[in-house]
Amino acid sequence: MQSKPELSLSAAVPMQNHNASATRRTFERLSELVADDLNQVNQVIVHNLQSPVALISQLAGHLVASGGKRLRPILTLTTARMCGYDGDRHVNLAACVEFIHTATLLHDDVVDNSALRRGSATANAVWGNKPSVLVGDFLFSRSFQLMVSDGSLDVLRILSDASAIIAEGEVDQLMISNDVSTGVDAYMGVIQAKTATLFAAASEIGAVVSGRSAEDQAALRTYGMSLGIAFQLVDDVLDYSALQADLGKAVGDDFRDGKITLPIVYAIARGDDEEKVFWRRTLEDEDQREGDLEHAMTLLTRHNCLQDAMDEARRHGEEAQRMLSDFPDNDYRSALLELVDFCVDREF
Repeated sequence: MQSKPELSLSAAVPMQNHNASATRRTFERLSELVADDLNQVNQVIVHNLQSPVALISQLAGHLVASGGKRLRPILTLTTARMCGYDGDRHVNLAACVEFIHTATLLHDDVVDNSALRRGSATANAVWGNKPSVLVGDFLFSRSFQLMVSDGSLDVLRILSDASAIIAEGEVDQLMISNDVSTGVDAYMGVIQAKTATLFAAASEIGAVVSGRSAEDQAALRTYGMSLGIAFQLVDDVLDYSALQADLGKAVGDDFRDGKITLPIVYAIARGDDEEKVFWRRTLEDEDQREGDLEHAMTLLTRHNCLQDAMDEARRHGEEAQRMLSDFPDNDYRSALLELVDFCVDREF
């Protein structure tokens, strides 16, 4: 039997202008620009994690301390500063955004039965599913307390609507899991709800606290939505290219979990009958065998699925950047433009 050619996982995805050091520096510059605000956000987070129920503080603190880029709260801080805001409402609201995100991570890990996140044991792996779900509920409750304390009905509407849509997206994702008949529109609807909606809300409230016009609020909402879609599509591609040290998960985790992502949707649609049988066996029937991941990656490359998913991410990234054209030309706007490049070109 002829041996199969060796497949280089790290080189499986053709990513243009890919420089891990450069993308890290881009994000570091953005973080430094709002460093004082971000420190205050971290203080609000720590304060609001306190509870007389010790397990709540331990479990929530574990997830918050395990890392993460604080990307969503940084969006709130930076958009507000770009719009000229000089108060402090954006700090509590950025913390609120992070609580919503953290709560969804807790619930996601339970649904996905994940053991690792960012290279560390997940809360459900350490404490079990029931405490993780309940502490996720606690974090959602904390986020609503922060919303109410802000006193703005517009902010409350934006973030509460986002929370509801995210939950709907989680359920939709569960419904399409392992379903090889899932089309592009259905998948894009899931990531728009599950991931991009919080990016959109985090960006929009920066304009709201600044008292900007409805048009500016809509522009920043679209910026965040497009950025969030691009971010998730890059995640989809990275699952077939990144190293464990970069993402805290092994190459092909999505494949092993039977997750339907955009590259997979493309591959199924473009494959012949034999290939469709392969996808149905591995993803829908969850009958995976040795060598299946390598074959899946061969098919993704054969049909240009990874590159096309990256191209789609770049299109959404360009849309995000266009939304900033009418805002003040300051350091914060420049940072938000660069953030798009970071999200698209990152390797982690």
